[in-house]
Amino acid sequence: MTMVHERTRSVVQTRDFLRDLSRDSSLPESIRLQAERLLRHYPEAADIWLAGKLEERRREELSLLADKYEPLHPALGCWLAAEPLFCDESSTTK
Repeated sequence: MTMVHERTRSVVQTRDFLRDLSRDSSLPESIRLQAERLLRHYPEAADIWLAGKLEERRREELSLLADKYEPLHPALGCWLAAEPLFCDESSTTK
């Protein structure tokens, strides 16, 4: 099972890999162009880190609500139960 910090790091490193592919003149032009096309819509590392930070903040706020208001609406409760997709930069290890 992939850990949140592993998934986050992998997404960030994939952007770097695609950028390297797009700039490698030893590769066929079709590969470089495909990497460029994918990069056009790929999130920046800062966007990934921010998404992780926002997910962490959402969990904190929902936990406070859950402590104050029992029971939480099911839509909010499932957010608390779900594993975050990304983490913030401080949670990853190199």
